[in-house]
Formats: sequence, structure tokens, C-alpha cells
Amino acid sequence: MKIINSKERAKLITGVKVVIFGPYGIGKTSLLKTLDESTTLCLDFEAGLLAVQDWKGDSIEMHTWNESRDIACLIGGPNPALRSDQAYSQKHYEHVCSKHKDLLSEVSKYRSIFIDSITVASRLCLLWARMQPEAFSDRSKREDKRSGYGLLAQEMMAWLNQFQHIRDKDIIIVGTLGQYLDDCNRSTWLPQCEGAKTASEIPGIVDEVISMVGIKKDDGTEKRSFVCQTINSWGYPAKDRSGCLNMVEEPHLGKLLTKIKAKAFATAA
Repeated sequence: MKIINSKERAKLITGVKVVIFGPYGIGKTSLLKTLDESTTLCLDFEAGLLAVQDWKGDSIEMHTWNESRDIACLIGGPNPALRSDQAYSQKHYEHVCSKHKDLLSEVSKYRSIFIDSITVASRLCLLWARMQPEAFSDRSKREDKRSGYGLLAQEMMAWLNQFQHIRDKDIIIVGTLGQYLDDCNRSTWLPQCEGAKTASEIPGIVDEVISMVGIKKDDGTEKRSFVCQTINSWGYPAKDRSGCLNMVEEPHLGKLLTKIKAKAFATAA
């Protein structure tokens, strides 16, 4: 434990944590093409990167929730606050390092981790949670859905927090944005994730919440855009912790990260 003054804090390399929600087919995966291919790793939960076949960066296909936990532990390192029997503990980290020695030497070169997508990752987590002993009633041995969803919420929060505390990397998470009608028949936009807690807690974990949507121009046509501020006329979920983004930004992830970091460097100077 030590006190860090403002000058020391300014020298620390801090990555930006971003979540981008958008409807199906808007081009969320294509944002990979706006990042540096040599320093970006894509965690592919979507069973293939068909939309970006010409992208020359590295990727890892994620098939199970255990794999998802392992890669988060490998990239983020151990959490000293956890017990040895918990995921992301020192023991878990040592196990993953011995199991994936080839990956250990590779992950340090990546500056950006692109997670595609949290919608599918949450489904893998739910499948895992429903098979755990905690998800079954002690008396009847039948599945207890409430316990299963409770375990899902704990797991997703622990997984996201593991990525949140990776200081030297940009973490970009994409997910699906769905349109729903509330009890008063009003249209509302909500992130699509298994478990309501995951969707509601994400804005508090990341630095930037961005909706990637089509915005109508004066001539009636739609232009794909980033909506970046909480108070917007369309009701899209958004948040800008950096304070430097406009209401609507160009849908170019590389330029967006550069803009955010430019302000941070200017403030430090």
C-alpha cells in the first residue's frame, strides 16, 4: 500500500474500458478493422469472424465458460484479494499459466482486447451456472432457476471486474442492443444479456458506454454513428466518463480511443 501523487499517477499507462451496444447487423465486429491489427486480440464468442475475414489480427475462439475465465485470468493476472479456491486467484493464475504456456508469452504484446460479444458470453455463463450444484435444490434435486441466475450474476460481475482492473490495455466489449416496449407501450432500448443484473451493472464498470446505431440525417437517410452521451434525444444507453466525446461521434474505434487518450495526456502534461 502506498500513496500515489498526481505526477506519478499521470505517468501510469491506463487503458480505456469501453462497451459498445448495437442492433444486429450494424457492424460492431467490423470495428476491429479500425484498430491496430498487430496489437489487438479478439476473443471470439460468435463462432467465427465472417464479417472481417480480411482482418489480419489475432483471435481466440471461446467455446466454454471455463475457457472464458481462464483467458481473463491469464490476461489480467491474479487477484490477491481472493481465496485460493476462487477463480482469478493466485492458484488459478498459476494453473492457467502452466496449462497455457504458449499463450503466456503472447498476451503481453496486445494493447487492445476486443470481446465479441458479451451477449453470447453471458449465454455460455448461464449454461455453466445451470450445471453447478448450487443451481439445484438440496431437497428435490431439481433445478432452481433463481439460484442459477444468481450464480450467473456473480460470475459475470467477477469476469467483467477482472477485465476492468487490467490497467495497461484497452478493453472493448461489444453486445447486442434490443428494442422493447414497456408497460406503457413506450419504446426503450436495452442491452441484450442473460440476467438483468449484468446489463444494469455494466455502465458502472466501464469508462464508456456507446450505442452504435443508425442516425437519420436531414435528407431522410441513415448514417451509422456512435451515440456517446447519457442525455440523448433517442433514448440510447450511453455514458462518457472522459468528458471529451460529442453527442455523436464517427463510428471509428481507433479514432475514438485516440481522442479519449489525447485528453488524458493533455491533462497530465
